[in-house]
Amino acid sequence: MFSKLKHIKDLKKQGQQMQEELATVVNEGSAAWGKVKMTVNGNRDLVNVSIDDSMLTDKTKLEEALKDAWKDATGIKFQMKLAKKMQDMGGLDMLKNLTGE
Repeated sequence: MFSKLKHIKDLKKQGQQMQEELATVVNEGSAAWGKVKMTVNGNRDLVNVSIDDSMLTDKTKLEEALKDAWKDATGIKFQMKLAKKMQDMGGLDMLKNLTGE
């Protein structure tokens, strides 16, 4: 029983370490010729948003630009950065410990 509790505690610690490591991966996306920018981290947290004042006059264009910036920030470049970070952290081998075997 105590070994199961220790295993759960270890998994929780490992998960927290993973989140901390993934938070170091950041990517910026932009839209509307750089007038809208978003920065996300590896946990898909929105870290920063920058909107040029000229975008504030047209709500529809701003909404579209925000969606486009999000797609750009979380697109293939971001996925590649995350994959590289996961590989550096041990790849799928780190998941073998989840079963406790």
